[in-house]
Amino acid sequence: MGSELHPLVRRQRVSSYNRRNQRWWWLCHATGHGFWWHPRRLALFECEYTCVWCGQISHISQAIPASPFLPQQFRYADFVPSQSYYAFAAAVGCFNGLPQGNVGNSIFDCLISKDTDTLQNASAYISASSRYGTWAFLPVTDGRFIQQLPSQQLLEKRVNGRRVLSGVRHPIQTITCTHRCVQNNANEGPLFTPQNIVTEDDFVNFLRSSFPLFTEDDISRVLLYYPSTNASVSSELPDFATSGTSGATALNQSTFGTGQQQRANNVYAETTFVCPSYWLAEAYTNNGRTAWKYQYSVIPAQHGSDQNGYLGPALPNQGPDFEKAFMTIFGNFITMNDPSIPADIAAGANAASSMSSNSSSESTDPKVNEPSAAESWPPYSLAAPYQLNLNQSGGTPFEGPVYPYPAGGLGNVTQFSEPGLRNHFTLVNAYTWEGGRGMRCDFWRSVGRIVPQ
Repeated sequence: MGSELHPLVRRQRVSSYNRRNQRWWWLCHATGHGFWWHPRRLALFECEYTCVWCGQISHISQAIPASPFLPQQFRYADFVPSQSYYAFAAAVGCFNGLPQGNVGNSIFDCLISKDTDTLQNASAYISASSRYGTWAFLPVTDGRFIQQLPSQQLLEKRVNGRRVLSGVRHPIQTITCTHRCVQNNANEGPLFTPQNIVTEDDFVNFLRSSFPLFTEDDISRVLLYYPSTNASVSSELPDFATSGTSGATALNQSTFGTGQQQRANNVYAETTFVCPSYWLAEAYTNNGRTAWKYQYSVIPAQHGSDQNGYLGPALPNQGPDFEKAFMTIFGNFITMNDPSIPADIAAGANAASSMSSNSSSESTDPKVNEPSAAESWPPYSLAAPYQLNLNQSGGTPFEGPVYPYPAGGLGNVTQFSEPGLRNHFTLVNAYTWEGGRGMRCDFWRSVGRIVPQ
């Protein structure tokens, strides 16, 4: 693909720049999902699968990347993207599989001559034949428009702006903003991971498929960083949410799986969504920049389920107290440059109601009588890598589908609804969280040569 497309890089780069500028015109002249206006601020909310180019934009004052999606990003002429390119060309009749000299015209010129329906159908066919949980056509590094792997650029803190509220959900490129808040969900992986991984051999095959450049030694290293027994998954083992700080961890346990299955769920989650949120937060820890990080943990906390909490309407498992607190976090970050919220909003009306019905004059509930973790939410730093864990306690159990993707093949899970839901927000060490998640993210960044992110 290198010799075929290299002369076309400038043409495509111009097209990409035009698309970027069109997006910014839309942002500045329209209203709706994706950003909020303030008299002196433009706040950018980056949703899943939304590639936002803002390397030369100076007027973004805040950014909230929710579940930042970062697939593997190969060089444009590498073997993996070249495979997809030639398979796509063959699917529309522009490549006959023969060596150079047997192809009459430029493959790219042939592709341009095809009608849109033919191209769309071929693209869908090739992507459907790609590995589970991803697409055949993903961002590539061309050395000019996209110059470097995001993980390395963020390590070098080559970013603009000062503040970010760090969540998890969009492909990362150069970001210009003033503030940043970054987030990830507790269970980002199940929707994108085959749910038939029972044995350790199944897990190893999953690794080979997901990371095509891995050697046997590389797979052994993953097994070291993601330890488990070599036993098969037992259907008798219960699925339950972990605390993140003690007991079972996301390495082997979640609402959606145990053992080898959860091992795979967690590998996909951390490589593609969770670690990018860590890297984004770390990139805003010096030179006057500020980042806040949080995790959405309301059971079942699968990918995408947080959006209703801050955009509405709330899902059955999101109480009104939680929705109000979550929306206030976003609002305060946008209008006050700080996502911290008052203790009474963080605790919620249900906590106050419980206190008034308590026969003693003082409640023992720390959310009532002590300042909430969300009231004095510290910025993220390498020395103190704290994140706010947004969760609930109490409630009434029910069995229900995993919104917003009830058809995602995950079935029904036990969740909790009103009456009885209460906010439960805690500050936790993101580096030691879930059995050393920060260390595992350092590992994935260290193998960027063969897992290009």
